[in-house]
Amino acid sequence: MDLTFEALESGLAEDLRRGGPDANGQPAERGAVSDGDGVPCRHCLAHVPAGREYLILAHRPFPAPQPYAETGPIFLCADDCGRWEGAGVPPILTTSPDYLLKGYSSDHRIVYGTGRVVAAAALAGYAAGLLEDPRVAFVDVRSARNNCFQCRIRRALSG
Repeated sequence: MDLTFEALESGLAEDLRRGGPDANGQPAERGAVSDGDGVPCRHCLAHVPAGREYLILAHRPFPAPQPYAETGPIFLCADDCGRWEGAGVPPILTTSPDYLLKGYSSDHRIVYGTGRVVAAAALAGYAAGLLEDPRVAFVDVRSARNNCFQCRIRRALSG
């Protein structure tokens, strides 16, 4: 199965950079500078380069608050960056030994039994297996250590 790794929408990233509200209704924190390691941007899906500023903000990757709509901290390049559109696994999902994956239904509810910490090398395979289940509409990838949202995975559109 072909997979699509979805980054934050460019319009949202631009709005947050201009001071728009995050999931908690606050502007992103500014002034943090990346050391080049462990600062994954959720728009370009690469690590913020060393010496570059990044934003820290609350993000809820769901359309509305509800019991399963987790909100947590994420990072975003402070400068414009291109939205991830690449093939394969994005760079931010290759630098940790493992990640937390959870399958969600089309109504944005966790499909119980899908949540698992998965080795980075097995991430795409586990996500593809989850997406074979007709109850699973998408898979969210989170940090296995801090539970921060990384990106969303969907079935790639064919043809």
